[in-house]
Amino acid sequence: MTRETANTRAMLVRVTGRVQGVSFRFWTQGEAKRLGLDGWVRNEPDGSVAALIAGPDDAVTAMLERFWQGPRGAVVADVRAEATDNAVAQGGFRITV
Repeated sequence: MTRETANTRAMLVRVTGRVQGVSFRFWTQGEAKRLGLDGWVRNEPDGSVAALIAGPDDAVTAMLERFWQGPRGAVVADVRAEATDNAVAQGGFRITV
């Protein structure tokens, strides 16, 4: 599905804190699918989690808010997001390495 309308956006996100070893990637994938977002999520070598989220503006905003909570066991210290081209998001939401 192509999301090229004015009401869509894509964000590259980095979440820091205790976000690895707490199923953060699986939780992110589930939340993103519920919101109808495209993109990916992965663990980073520095202990953070990186994600690309793309879709309707309101769904992206909701996901950015949800990142602050995370799954049970997570302790989120910071969520940083920057706009990117939504052409980089493929259909669906996946966990990558």
